[in-house]
Amino acid sequence: MDLKRLRYFVTVARSGSFTRAAEVLGMAQPPLSQRIQELEAEVGSPLLNRDARPLQLTTAGRLLYEQAVQILQRTDAMMASMRRLLTDQRPVFNLGMVPANFHGNLAGIIREYRRALPGVEIRILEMNSLEQADALREGRIDAGISRVEIPAPGVRRIVLREEPMVAALPFDHPLARLEEAMPLGALKDEPFIVYTSNPRPSLADHVLAQFTERDIRLSHIVEVGQYDTALIMIAAGEGVSIVPASARLVASAGVAYRPLVEHITSPIVLCHREDDDTPELQTFYLVVSEFLAEQRVYIHGEWCQREPGA
Repeated sequence: MDLKRLRYFVTVARSGSFTRAAEVLGMAQPPLSQRIQELEAEVGSPLLNRDARPLQLTTAGRLLYEQAVQILQRTDAMMASMRRLLTDQRPVFNLGMVPANFHGNLAGIIREYRRALPGVEIRILEMNSLEQADALREGRIDAGISRVEIPAPGVRRIVLREEPMVAALPFDHPLARLEEAMPLGALKDEPFIVYTSNPRPSLADHVLAQFTERDIRLSHIVEVGQYDTALIMIAAGEGVSIVPASARLVASAGVAYRPLVEHITSPIVLCHREDDDTPELQTFYLVVSEFLAEQRVYIHGEWCQREPGA
């Protein structure tokens, strides 16, 4: 089976249109359509429902698409390995990361990874959970870390840890002076700030669900687009929020963090291609797992991140 035809087919399937796929591939539409027809003749079944807008895969098309993506990924990985071998190029491990949601852990993890594999260069690309899934299937990243479990074909997701969440308050807020853990309901009448990121679902949906599950009605929800913006607004006294406990590893002037009575957690999710068994990925998994295990300490009745220098 011609790999070029498979690549054309995958591009059409992802684009949902012959016109857009032709633009991506830099070719005219008629020869692209002809290559897909040749592939359908070889398979012996229609692969696309051409009457649908956007184009939809048939049952045979979905099966071929899933297999084609894996074949192309392995082919691209093989060619990349050959290029590194022939050019003596330094191996690169590309990591997708949800912006701001992993906080102070990342620097330590990168340091440990470089110590374990000094000959491998690690690159960080900011992308949300859905973008990570696409980037993995396309071979643009080797692994991703996010806060949301979103199933995707060909992608394996591992929950590395359920991290406790804490209240984030202005430093001069009355609740910030409490030494004991506070109930989630204490925040219901405060302007509650959530940092949303598209596409959804995001960590914001997980946070809001904690109130809904406990029948706590927030009186005023304020949505912002970035985590840094949320911290600025909290420091300015414009509202409160709940965040992963590791947020305390990053200094935020004007923001106080307090434990909650309720056991609320946020998952730390590692994702990678199902067929990836490279030493670089295996080493990264071990480094992240060991690092997170070492950082856990028991504070105020809950497992939290170890403070810097502790």
